[in-house]
Amino acid sequence: MVARLVIAAPASGSGKTTVATGLMAAFAATGLKVSPHKVGPDYIDPGYHALATGRPGRNLDAYLCGTELMAPLFAHGAAGCDLAVVEGVMGMFDGASGAGELASTAQLAKVLRAPVVLVVDASSQSRSVAALVHGFVSFDPEVRIGGVILNKVATDRHELLLRQALEEVGMPVLGVVRRRAAVATPSRHLGLVPVAERTADAVGSVAAMAELVREGCDLEALLALARSAPGPVGPAWSPQSPQSPGGSPAAVAAGRPPGSGERPVAGGRPVVAVAGGPAFTFSYAEHPELLAACGAEVVTFDPLRDERLPEGTAGIVIGGGFPEVYAPELSANKELRAEVAAFALAGGAVAAECAGLLYLARSLDGLPMCGVLEADARMEKRLTLGYREAVALTDSCLAPAGTRMRGHEFHRTVIEPGAGPAPAWGMHRPERRVEGFVRQGVHASYLHTHWAAEPGVARRFVDRCARPGPW
Repeated sequence: MVARLVIAAPASGSGKTTVATGLMAAFAATGLKVSPHKVGPDYIDPGYHALATGRPGRNLDAYLCGTELMAPLFAHGAAGCDLAVVEGVMGMFDGASGAGELASTAQLAKVLRAPVVLVVDASSQSRSVAALVHGFVSFDPEVRIGGVILNKVATDRHELLLRQALEEVGMPVLGVVRRRAAVATPSRHLGLVPVAERTADAVGSVAAMAELVREGCDLEALLALARSAPGPVGPAWSPQSPQSPGGSPAAVAAGRPPGSGERPVAGGRPVVAVAGGPAFTFSYAEHPELLAACGAEVVTFDPLRDERLPEGTAGIVIGGGFPEVYAPELSANKELRAEVAAFALAGGAVAAECAGLLYLARSLDGLPMCGVLEADARMEKRLTLGYREAVALTDSCLAPAGTRMRGHEFHRTVIEPGAGPAPAWGMHRPERRVEGFVRQGVHASYLHTHWAAEPGVARRFVDRCARPGPW
């Protein structure tokens, strides 16, 4: 059994990331093996979690992957660990819009049978904190809130008033955190600046979070609460045998039987080059695991600095990130841009999501990119954000036409045109539109997807790498 805690809050901005990351680092410093997790599609917080624990930060998203995969994915990430800390998303009961508790922190806490610690921003209240906490406790009695950590507490007198109020409703105070500039992490248009872009500063921030938590929180009581979680959560997901017993929702919707993604790879062990570095930091830990399980040799390259693709590259995966921040540097690396373009235009398998889409475009904010797609991208003020339901419109290196998948969009850029002659996806919720590009072996789109939901994606991609040519 893995001891486990879910760190939740009444609303975004309450301090979940500071507390969760600080707890991960503080417990790891005691010698515990700590497994870090994040509810929802966020890519940035898991980078800080990984820095705090020395293990991959993993996402648990019931909308993208299905509720039935939450416990198996959790068990996979937490295997061999002493403690798992799960950072929630938004407010505790907030999830997919119009879908009830789906993809909320509360839903995941119930699935994992994990006790919840509620992080409350107490900066502008005293006795009212008791009413707030009482409301969260009573809203869904199936969610077990085991204690509160008070954040942004001003003075000793303020702390006393808050503790007295919570005594009235019988809620244990497991920590009191004071505001400090040292734990502040810089933000910009899509949230926190990723760890890969500020490694030295990020190390200092994580260390400050850990110190703040050690000073203000009762680590022994928190660990005891984590160890009170009942029993194991069930069998672990495995990239070698990734299908859940009933098959993923996407596989069932497309009429494919469970296990249909488990064929041996056709041909040798193809090299799949995965973009990394500061400009491409958005990825799910399970993707390279699935690629490797399907027979690929996964090698990371940095489009900012590497002038050549890895030796023997048979496929390229370019995930999300911030190419708009690094557009001049990406554009200046003409050698790699030319090599990526030549590879793609020769029919090589390329899977590009969001940032990868922009990198393959003709230009980004007026600067030349790879020119694989006859489209131009630019920054704009409006944020595009939210879950999506989509169906593949064109056979591609990722999926046959008709495959249904759920995804997530998160960007402040636009690309014109928004779709090519052979679109990647037909979006049918929340609005109907076509999106993305399929051209020879290239699949490029704004849509972020989680391949654990449909492991046939990784299998099909590796097959294409090992056996180039039209599908």
